[in-house]
Amino acid sequence: MAVESLEKPLHADLETSRRAAQAAALPYAGSLTPQQAWALHQSGDAVLVDVRTAEERRFVGHVPDTLHVAWATGTSFTRNPRFVRELEAKTGKHAAIVLLCRSGNRSAQAAEAATRAGFTQVFNVSEGFEGERDDAGRRGTRNGWRFHGLPWVQD
Repeated sequence: MAVESLEKPLHADLETSRRAAQAAALPYAGSLTPQQAWALHQSGDAVLVDVRTAEERRFVGHVPDTLHVAWATGTSFTRNPRFVRELEAKTGKHAAIVLLCRSGNRSAQAAEAATRAGFTQVFNVSEGFEGERDDAGRRGTRNGWRFHGLPWVQD
C-alpha cells in the first residue's frame, strides 16, 4: 500500500529554484524573483509571507492578500522568538512558502531558520520588496517588488 505524501508536486519555477539552491549549497529551498513569487502566489502554487515588521508593512507598503509573520519586530529589529511557531500555525510545515522582506536578506535568514525547524519548502524572494540600495544609498531604483511594478498597497 502506497503512503501518501504530505507535499504536493512543486511548480516548475520552484523545482528549478530548488535545484539551483542545492547546487549553490543554500541552507533553504531556493530563491525566486519578485515576478516568480507573484505568479506563484496568484496561481495558488505557493503561500507568500511577508516577514518585515508591522511598521514596515504599514508605512512602506505591502503585497495585498498575503500573510504576515515578522522575523524581527519594532524599529530595533528585535528577533521574533516565536517566528517558527507563528509561521507553522499559518502555513504548516509542508506548504510551498515564499518569504518576502525589504531586500531579501532577512527573508533568507528566516528561510534558513524555518528549514532548520523542519519546514520542507521555504523559498526567498531574492530582491525583496524595496530592492538593493543604489550608489546614493536609496532603495527602489534597481530592483525589488515595487521597482518591477507588481501589486502593492499602503495603509
